[in-house]
Amino acid sequence: MRDSFSTYHPIVNFVYFVMILVFGMVFMHPVFQGIALTSAVIYSVMLNGARAVKFNVVYMIPLLLFMAVMNPLFNHAGVTILFYLKNGNPITLESILYGAAAACMFVTVIVWFSCYNAVMTSDKFIYIFGKVIPALSLIFSMVLRFVPRYKAQIKVISNAQKCVGRDVSQGNILRRARSGITILSMMTTWALENAIESADSMKSRGYGLPKRTSFSIYRFDHRDRVVSIVMAGLILIVLTGAVLGENTIRFFPSIQLIGITPQSAVIYIAYFTLCMLPVIINLVEAVQWKSINSKM
Repeated sequence: MRDSFSTYHPIVNFVYFVMILVFGMVFMHPVFQGIALTSAVIYSVMLNGARAVKFNVVYMIPLLLFMAVMNPLFNHAGVTILFYLKNGNPITLESILYGAAAACMFVTVIVWFSCYNAVMTSDKFIYIFGKVIPALSLIFSMVLRFVPRYKAQIKVISNAQKCVGRDVSQGNILRRARSGITILSMMTTWALENAIESADSMKSRGYGLPKRTSFSIYRFDHRDRVVSIVMAGLILIVLTGAVLGENTIRFFPSIQLIGITPQSAVIYIAYFTLCMLPVIINLVEAVQWKSINSKM
C-alpha cells in the first residue's frame, strides 16, 4: 500500500513523530503503551511490509521479553512479594510490571523510529532545519544515510574483491583477515573521499550562506492544514489528560492508577486516533482511490 502520510508536508510529519516519540517515552500507563505499541507495529508493517514483520518478530519480541525478565532480577522494590530467589532477594509484582512497562516503552520507541526513518528522508530534514542550523542539519542527514549507503558500498567492494580471490570467505584464517583489512581500508578511503566531495559540492552551491535561496517541492496546502488542526486538537486532549493524571501510573511502592471513566475513555480514544493517524490517512485515501477507479 502506498504511504500517503509521507506525502504530507515535512513539518506535519516531523511534528507528528516528535509528539508520538515524546508521548511514547513519557506515558507508562498500560493502556497508552498498548495503543502506542500496536499502532507503531501496524504502521511499520504498512511502511516496510515483510521486512518489518521480520524485524518485529525476530528482534523486538525477544528484546521485549528479555528486558521484562531482567528487571525483576535486579530491581526488588515493591510491597507485593511473589517469591524469593535462592540468594534471598524477593521478586515483587511491582518490579515485574515495571520491567514489562519499561520494555514495552523501549520497543515502542524503536519501532516508531523505524517509521520515522522511512518517512522523514534527509531532504525533508534539510528542508526544515537547513536555514536554521544548516551545518548540523547537513551532518544529521548524512548520518541518517550512513548505514544503508555504506552497507551497499561495502557489498560492492566485497564482490569486486571476491572476483580476484581476496574475499573474507576465501582462503585460510590469516588470508581472510588480510582480505577483511583490505576491504575495510578501501571502505575507509571511499568514505573519506565521499565526505570531502560532499563538503566541496555543498560549499560550491553556497549551502549555509545567509541570502542563499533554494528550490523546494513542498507546499503547505489545504490537506496539511486540516491534518495539522486535527493533530493539534488530539494533542491538546492528550496533554489535558496528562495534567489531570489520566495518563500516569505509579509502580512503587505499590501499583496505583486511575480507573477507566468516561473522561479517561475520551483521552484513550484521542490518543488512539493520534497514534493511528497515518494508518487512517492511508486507509481513507486507499478507499477514495478505489472509488475513483470504480467510476472510470
